[in-house]
Amino acid sequence: MKFGPEPELIESPLSRTLEQAGVRLTINIVRLATERGWSLEVVNEHGTSTVWDNPFATDREADAAFREALIQEGIEAFLGK
Repeated sequence: MKFGPEPELIESPLSRTLEQAGVRLTINIVRLATERGWSLEVVNEHGTSTVWDNPFATDREADAAFREALIQEGIEAFLGK
């Protein structure tokens, strides 16, 4: 089976690793080169991923959504098994 070329992925400079209360999170803010919307994914140290369903207009909006979730729900929101 032949697949087409992999799409180019653009990573935001706002992507990062964060450690809080002994918990390490990787915040991935990316978009496809051919698309305008940015996606947000937070991965904990166990590989569990939390992905927002809808794209964001800017990478800053995606980062703000992560920060808001962290403030509202705490680091525990990203500790799912």
